[in-house]
Amino acid sequence: MIDTLSIPTISDIKAAHRIIDPYAHRTPVLSSTKVNTRSKASVFFKCENFQKVGAFKFRGACNAVLTLSDKDAEQGVATHSSGNHAQALALAARIRGIKAYVVMPENAPKVKVEAVKNYGAEVTFCEASLDAREGTLAEVVKRTGATTIHPYNDSRIVAGQGTAAVELLEECPFLDIVMTPIGGGGLLSGTALAVKSINPDIEVIGTEPVEADDAYRSFKEGKLIPAYSTNTIADGLRTSLGELPFQIIQKHVDDILTVDEESIISAMRFIWERMNMIIEPSCAVPVAALFNNQERFAGKKIGIIITGGNVDLDNLPW
Repeated sequence: MIDTLSIPTISDIKAAHRIIDPYAHRTPVLSSTKVNTRSKASVFFKCENFQKVGAFKFRGACNAVLTLSDKDAEQGVATHSSGNHAQALALAARIRGIKAYVVMPENAPKVKVEAVKNYGAEVTFCEASLDAREGTLAEVVKRTGATTIHPYNDSRIVAGQGTAAVELLEECPFLDIVMTPIGGGGLLSGTALAVKSINPDIEVIGTEPVEADDAYRSFKEGKLIPAYSTNTIADGLRTSLGELPFQIIQKHVDDILTVDEESIISAMRFIWERMNMIIEPSCAVPVAALFNNQERFAGKKIGIIITGGNVDLDNLPW
């Protein structure tokens, strides 16, 4: 049986890239003169908002589902997620022809809930807390016999997420810094493994809302501090940092920066208006960190992974 809590290698990330290649989009890298002018840096956006299911999460879910043994896949797959991993797992399960069971918090965006259902998954709602998510998932797995695919605490997920950074550096090998948001840590840890393996001189920086700063506090204190309840607009970052990603982040990430809610909304709107590109609040977190720390980033060549574009248009923050 695969050890899902082992730390992936660059070989695992490249293998994941080959596995998902027939199914995942190779998303574009875009830049904006207006963003560069405001940040006083050269910024390159890896646009995973144009990925299947509208988010980078398809990479990890696709790798995890397609590498399951036939026995482990037989009763389907299950997870908990506020939306993007849920959609990704539902689509990956449909590609493989198996069932998907998804636990979603009751405050998950309506647009993401509907998308999960449209991909054919069975949705079960729970209270908006980590304990409720994990408890409800345990009940679903007991009832169905499905194999759990954790949204971030899984080496197959981490390896799959790292493929976005591989593509980014293939196109932009000259970068000084790569930035991502951080929720559960699958993307940041996969990105850090990929980037540091390819070029150890490139800085890797995570970014997080002040309202959900468990990764920042864990990173600074050197021990895992859970986020039991959060209230940030960045719904994709409301979850708690996972143990496996934390191990990787401690070793390979250079820093984690936090931003307030007003900065997130402002950065999100700036990208919508100046780049004509829909990004969700979670993606705006690294953009906000970039704008808020001009002295640190001025003159640098910076890659930012835009994580998703699934926005509830009936509930915009402006």
